[in-house]
Amino acid sequence: MTTLTRPIRRRSELATPASNERMFAKAAASAADMVFLDLEDACAPALRKESRTKVVHALNDYDWGETARAVRINDISTHWAYGDIIEVVTGAGANLDTIVVPKVTAARDVWWVDVLLTQLETDLNLTRQIRLEVLIEDVAGVAHAEEIATSSPRLDALIFGAGDLSVSQGARVDTNFVPRDPYPGDFWHYARMTVLTAARIAGILAIDAPYPDFADAEGYEQQARYAAALGYNGKWAIHPSQIELANKVYSPTPEEVSRARRNLEAYRDAEARGLGATSVDGQLVDAAHVKLAQAVLAQAEGS
Repeated sequence: MTTLTRPIRRRSELATPASNERMFAKAAASAADMVFLDLEDACAPALRKESRTKVVHALNDYDWGETARAVRINDISTHWAYGDIIEVVTGAGANLDTIVVPKVTAARDVWWVDVLLTQLETDLNLTRQIRLEVLIEDVAGVAHAEEIATSSPRLDALIFGAGDLSVSQGARVDTNFVPRDPYPGDFWHYARMTVLTAARIAGILAIDAPYPDFADAEGYEQQARYAAALGYNGKWAIHPSQIELANKVYSPTPEEVSRARRNLEAYRDAEARGLGATSVDGQLVDAAHVKLAQAVLAQAEGS
């Protein structure tokens, strides 16, 4: 069975309600790095079972181009979760790249999904392994972030989810997950950093939370830049208008790419002359800057 050796680019992940077939074509044709058809919060409970058939149809019958195809299942504590996985994988497993698992609180949650997927892939003779991304959106998930991140070789990303985490920790926030009272600094810094650190320990991606006010492009971009500055690789989009913003923020600028290339070239030249450091434009370039330049170029190339 083919597996990925490293995560691919996930600058933007577009949420699309699995119950709304009218949105499928636009989602498939979008510039999002990944689209997930949502069987969980975006689906009314009464429609979740019947929407599995719509997901299978969308995965099999639409041209997704370079966009990764995903589905968000219901969390494993519900009676929908096993059926979500079995029906969608049985019906469209060959055309499904990733399953997004919500409300993960411990490694055992990921293990449960992993084992069921392994059995299905074997039974269906699937030749390509289905990947996983998991949402950290509960205080227990934050507390166990590292064990979750390292729980399965299928994992490509941890996703920070501020919405349910707000409820879990009893936070006094508005509908945009912003504190209702003045707060000194980034209200979500601890949770964001915990998720990011766990992801980096595991060598996987970190994806930032959705921004509900999709009419507020400035606010979305600001939050995306906060997370990108910490090291996040991408952000959820709950509306197609947010895709371009995420792709821009989580891609290095031409100036950053040019600087990275010049730093690498200068360092290699210095290394050939027996030097351990050099300078570019009056600034030190040493081994740490080489690693940073390599990371920028990898990001630019989508790896």
